[in-house]
Parts: sequence; structure tokens; C-alpha cells
Amino acid sequence: MVPTTASDSHHCPPATRALLLAAIALAFVMCTAWLDGGATLLPPTLWNHPAWIPWWSPPLRMLTNALPGLLLALGLVAWTRRVGWSFVLAFGLQGIIYGVNALKMQNLAVPLMPADFRMVGQLRHGGMELLSGYLPHSTWLLLALVACMVVLVAWFRYEPPLWARRPRRRRTIAAVLLFAAFATLLGGVPFWRGLYNPQLLGMQPWSPPATRQHDGLIGSLLLFHLQYGPQHRKANVPAALALMARHQPALNAAPPNTGAGKPDIVVILSESFFDPTILRGYPPDTDLTPNLHRLQAHGTSGQLHVPTFGGGTIRTGFEVLTGLSLRYFPAVQFPWLQIHQKRIPGIVRLLDANGYTTLAVHGNNPGFWNRTEAFKELGFDKFISIGDFPPGDAANDGRYMSDKSFTDEVLRQLPDAGPPRFVFGISIEAHGPYDHDAGVDAKMRDAIPVPAAVTDPQARVELQNYIYHMQHADQQLGRLVDALAQRKRRTLIVFFGDHLPALVPAFQQAGFTNGQGFLTQTVPYLLVDTAQMDRATRQNAAAWELPGMLLARTGVDDRYFALTRLVAPQLAALTRAPDAPLAEETAAQRQLDEGMRNVAELQLKNKLWKLWPQAAALAAREATSARTPGPAIPGDTVTRVNPATPAGGG
Repeated sequence: MVPTTASDSHHCPPATRALLLAAIALAFVMCTAWLDGGATLLPPTLWNHPAWIPWWSPPLRMLTNALPGLLLALGLVAWTRRVGWSFVLAFGLQGIIYGVNALKMQNLAVPLMPADFRMVGQLRHGGMELLSGYLPHSTWLLLALVACMVVLVAWFRYEPPLWARRPRRRRTIAAVLLFAAFATLLGGVPFWRGLYNPQLLGMQPWSPPATRQHDGLIGSLLLFHLQYGPQHRKANVPAALALMARHQPALNAAPPNTGAGKPDIVVILSESFFDPTILRGYPPDTDLTPNLHRLQAHGTSGQLHVPTFGGGTIRTGFEVLTGLSLRYFPAVQFPWLQIHQKRIPGIVRLLDANGYTTLAVHGNNPGFWNRTEAFKELGFDKFISIGDFPPGDAANDGRYMSDKSFTDEVLRQLPDAGPPRFVFGISIEAHGPYDHDAGVDAKMRDAIPVPAAVTDPQARVELQNYIYHMQHADQQLGRLVDALAQRKRRTLIVFFGDHLPALVPAFQQAGFTNGQGFLTQTVPYLLVDTAQMDRATRQNAAAWELPGMLLARTGVDDRYFALTRLVAPQLAALTRAPDAPLAEETAAQRQLDEGMRNVAELQLKNKLWKLWPQAAALAAREATSARTPGPAIPGDTVTRVNPATPAGGG
């Protein structure tokens, strides 16, 4: 029950109360614009803006940016009858969102997006421990938060209500309507698209930072949420069949794999691994990843286009395990949190159906990113997480489990006898933040070279801390391959970085040797066959291309993964982080891309394998037509694979 005070009986006239409420609401909108700080959203733009911008545009954008907070504040006023307390609480909650956005901008240089709020559900699965590393560590800040809560409690108790307690029917109706409007807005009810309209507000969907500057942080969040939220796109089956049929000759023409038996397969996703010498300022002879460079002479290697930057390991992991490009699922930011189905098709189920024992190894909380459930849906036989490591070999190096303990566990899971094994390992030692140096050998860390252009002391230390841990990953890569090369059992080893680390200040100060920004950089990958270490090839690839490349060397395959080997080389460079500028596509790429988009949607839904007979029949009809006078149907000359099996979903 809302407490009352003696002042309940002393009220202003209704007109005065209405004017007071309107004035405070206007002040709330203006203060929100000031807090936002967007270049075209600040209060002076009301009277000082380019002539081509309609007079109503700045105030409308200010209102839409403040509208959620305004609805919440007015709903609280109707419910509690306390004007000041309600508006201050709503403004404070807005301030928390702006504070979180500032932290993300500091670490990743991109604003908050709607999908980021899915992290709230991960706080109890190790997410709080991980995210706490990025929060300011200040006793004064904690005391200030406690003081704010005390003030709010006292304020609520002693602020005189604006209205008498009764009659309450109109207040109740108003509160319900306002809270309902607030809830439907946050819930993305399509009704609100009329107000949060790209044409009306000037949205730039290809540039979240530009949209945030133009429409405000909250306004841009709602625009992306309402316009690009969950979308149920139906696959175009004829377009998918056309692409499949066009590649039938290539799928039918290649010799089978000539490797001896089914090899063990080890895939290592190395946290934030990249070669720092792609930064400007390193002498040509600098070698910070000697084991990677040594092993490149014994396998296939190149640069890997990954779908994320600075975080989002699950995005790269999803592409590698499924062979599906997340470009074809733009609403899916965090796959294991958003894709829920009994069977997720991919390399795990395909290998399981071909006699493999499948395991995942990760030295972290198994519930983080919903991996426990996702790995079941992917078909893993077993998931070894931090609680399953031997107590005597689960040491941290810095904040997280050492790459040495992680590699020890991977090796333990590869016996010399028994069924072939597929081990998917996710390391974590090199995870950020990098401003902590607990357990770091300071003398060794300080000796690590850094480009002279990185002049900010904090940026230098963070880059050195990162390289310190990254070099442990490089050492363990060398140890892993060397150990597996000594076995009698053939092993395929794939090693790759999931994304660049979130070292934005260092990246901005040094720049990259290719002249591009940090959002479009690639990471290294390596594929080694211990039975064929006398040859080296170079091939750049996309993350979703890796499983097809791997399966081509195993004797286990299906037509979907074979198709990715045919089309991915032409599309690989289009894979970028969600916030990166879009790569330009040629007309041929667009046509191929659209066909592959439909194929990928059918593959994810486990509907693709049923269509291969239709594609074969269509290809046969087209081949017959091609033998008659008329234009020839183009084909591709590429590698062939074995006949299809539905086990992997393709």
C-alpha cells in the first residue's frame, strides 16, 4: 500500500497540476536529449538545424528517444501520485542504460543493440563474473549507488502526493494504460512501427553508430528492435533448388577421399587469437606467433573471415559447427540463446552418424551462452566444462583457465584406441578485459614489443597483457600438434581465432597494415593433417566454410557441406562483424548469395536433405535441354564429394 502524508488534503487546482506535470514531462524530454548527447539531438537543434531538415524533425526525435522513460514515469505518477520521485526514478534507469552503452563504446566502439539485452539472462550462468571485469571498480561508486537507493526510499516516503487517494478509478485506468503502452513498446508490438519509422526518423540501418547519433541511443534501440527484430522469412524453395541443381555436376564428379581410415578430429576455437603484427609499427622480422608460423609449412592456412569483433564467441562457433553463415539470419545475434530446436544440423550430428564419439571441452561455466542446452541440440555426446576438469589440472592463468590446462584436457580425451573422436575445444585464457594483470609475469609482459604509435599508457599495457596470454595459446598450439603428430592414429587439427580482442584504443592509435578498420580484420586459421605434414597450401576462408574443408579430408561428407565448398570461396569476404560496413557485392555474388540464403534456411530447418533428389532431377532436365540448340547452362568445375546422408541435416 502506498503511504500517505498529512499533505493529502492540500492540493493544487487541477489546471495547475496539469501544467506542472506537462512542464516536468517537457523537462524530462530535454534532459534526456542532454544526457544522450547525440550531435543532432541536443536541445539547440530545435532552433539551429539545416534548412533541409523539417522543423518538426528534431522535437520528434527527442520525443521518440525519451518516450519509453516518459511512459514509465507517467505510469509511476498515476500509480504512486508522486511526481518528482517517479520522474527521477525513470531518469535514473535511463542513466544506467547510457552508462552500459558508454562501457560498450569504450571496449568495442559500437553502441548498444537490442540483442545485447539477452545478456541479462546470462548473468547467473557465469555472465556476471565475465562482465564484472569490464565494470568500474570503485568503492565510491558502490557507496554512491547505496546512497541513491536510500535517497529514493526517503523521497518516496516524504514527497507529498499530487492527488488525493480517492477516487482511484481514473488513476488506476491511467496507470494500466501507460504501463501497457510501455510494455508493448519494449515488446516490439508492430503498432509502434508507425512512430518508429525509418523514413520518419531518418534511420541508417547499415550504420548503428550513425543512427544512434541521429535518433538517440534509446530511439535507435527501438528502431532496430521494431524494424529488424524477429523476422520469420520463408525460404524460397525454387531458388534453393536452382542453386543446388546448378552444382549437381560438380557434386557428382569428384573422387572420394583417399585418406586412410577415419581420423580423429580436433577443432580448437582459440579465444581472441590473432597475429598482432598486422598492426602498423612492427618491424618485418617481428614474430609473436612462432608456432603458428612454423606449422603453416605443414598444412593449409590462411586468413579467416569471422562474423564478430571483440566478443560473441558463439557466433564464430555456430558457423564452424553448422556450416551456416549468420549473414543469412540477420535477426540472430546470439545463436545459442535464440535458436531452440531439438536437432540443430551440422558437423556434430554428421560425424556421430558415421561412428564418431563427439565431445566439447571448455574451461568455463557450462551454462554461459546456454551452451549446455545448445550442445545437446547440436548432438554432442559429452560436454566437459570447468567442473569436470581434474582438480589438480584446472589452473588459471590470469582471470581464466590457462591454455595449458585446457590443452591437457583435450589431449586426455584422445585415446589411441577405440572409435574415432571429434573434439571441439574452446579456450578462454586470452579473454578480456585486459586491464587486469593478476598472475602476469610483469617483467616478461613489459618486454613485449608494442607499436610506437600506441602512446596511451593504458592502451599499451592492455595490448601487452593480451599478447602475453595470446602467446600461451600459440605455445599450446605447437604442443598440441607436436603431441598428436607422434601418435600412430591419424588426426586432423583445425585451429582458429574467433575474433579480434576488444583493444579499440590500441587499434585506433596504431592502425592496420591493410589500411582497413578493426571491424573488418580477419584472424588466422590452420588445418593440419598429421598424415600429410609434408605439404603446405594457402587459402583464405570464411568461418562457415571450415567444416566443409575439414570433412573433405575425412571420407565423411554430405551434399550441403560439399555445396559450401563450392560457393563459400566466392562469398567468404562478405562475412564481417554485425557492426562493420557491408562489403560490396557484384551482381554474380548477389545472385549466388540469395540462392545460398534460401539453402541455408532450409538446412537449419532440417528440410534440405529431402530436396536433393528434386535438385538431381532438375539438373538432369537442364542437362538434357542443354544438349538441344539453345544457350548452355553454366556449370562450375570443382571438387566432388560422396553421396548425401541426412545425418548432418543436408
